[in-house]
Amino acid sequence: MKIEPYQIEFDQEIVDVFNELNSCIVFSTYQAGTVMVLGTDRDDRLYQIPVTVKKPMGIAVKDDTMAIASLDEIQLFGRNNHVAEQKMVNKKNFDTYFINRATYNTSSIDLHDIDFGINKIWGVNTAFSCLSTFDITNNFVFKWKPNFIDELVPEDRCHLNGMAMRDGLPRYVTALSKTNTKEGWRSDIMNSGVLLEVPTSEVILDGLSMPHSPRFYENDLYLLSSGDGNLLKVDVENKTTEIYFSFGRFVRGLAFEGKYAFIGMSKIRDTAKTFNGLEVKNKSKNAGVIVFNMETREVVGEVNYINTVEEIFDVQVLKNTLKPAILTNNDERSKQVIVFANQVFWRKPKES
Repeated sequence: MKIEPYQIEFDQEIVDVFNELNSCIVFSTYQAGTVMVLGTDRDDRLYQIPVTVKKPMGIAVKDDTMAIASLDEIQLFGRNNHVAEQKMVNKKNFDTYFINRATYNTSSIDLHDIDFGINKIWGVNTAFSCLSTFDITNNFVFKWKPNFIDELVPEDRCHLNGMAMRDGLPRYVTALSKTNTKEGWRSDIMNSGVLLEVPTSEVILDGLSMPHSPRFYENDLYLLSSGDGNLLKVDVENKTTEIYFSFGRFVRGLAFEGKYAFIGMSKIRDTAKTFNGLEVKNKSKNAGVIVFNMETREVVGEVNYINTVEEIFDVQVLKNTLKPAILTNNDERSKQVIVFANQVFWRKPKES
C-alpha cells in the first residue's frame, strides 16, 4: 500500500484564520527539501502546496518580493497576479504566482535567517559566524560579527541563527553560545544561548535554551526559546524576559499578522543525540505549525504532519493570497512565461 507524503491533521480554525486575514503562510523544511505553502482553496479546506528546494532555510517577504535561502543560493521571486488570470495554464486556480526572477550563488555558507534591508538582502551567515549582504563579485559581503568572534572562518563557532531587522538594518541577533571555537556551541545547548544587540554586540539576554527567530511585533521584541518551548517577550532596556506562552515543544520559525502568531514546531527524533538534554524532547513528536492569538494568549489551532515533514526552520506570511503558486528556477514554467507591462505570454516548449 502506497503511503501518500505530507499527510496532516489540522484544526478547522486554521482555515478560518487564513480566510479572516486573506493570507496564507509559507514555511521551510530543510530536512524534507521543501518549501510548503499552507492556505485555502476558498471552500473551507486547507490547501498545501509543496515546492522542492535544496535545503531551504530562511525566507524573506517584502511587498511583492520573496527570497528563499537554500543550500548554496538565494532565489528571488516576483509576484504576478496576471499569470493567475490565464485559466488555460492556471488549471489549479492559483490566485497569484511567485516566479523566480534571479538566483544568487552564495556557495555553502549555511545561511539561516534572511531579510530585506535598505536596497539589499541581509543574511545570517552561520558558517562564518557573521552577518552578510551579497553582491555580484563575492559569495557574501561581510558586514558584522559578534565581538567575541576573532576571525572569519567557516567553523560555525557560535551558531548565529536569528536576526530581527529595524528600519532596514539588523538590530538584534540570536546565537546558541558565545563560543569562539569550531562548533563550540554544541557543548551546552540548553543554557548558553544569547540575544545580542547589533552593532554593539551587547548581551541583552544570556542563559537561553536554543534561541531562534527574534521578531518585532507592535514595537516589542519576541523570540522563541526552542529548547524549552517558550515564546519570550523581551524587555530590551531592562534585559529581562517574560514567558509569553509555553508551548512545551521544539518551536522555531515565527511570523506575525494581525493578532496572530504563526509558529513552526519540529519533531525531535529519539536518535538525535544533540537534543538529548532538551526539556521538550518527549513532547516534540510531530512537526507542524501553531496558530496563536497574541491578544488572548491562546492556541487557535495546529497543523500536524503525520509523515514527511520533521523539521521546520522558518515561517512567513504571504498577504492578500490564499492559494499562491511558487515557480522556482528548476521549474520550466518559470522560463516559459514572459511577463511585462501587465501582459503575459507563454513560450511553448520545444518538442524533442
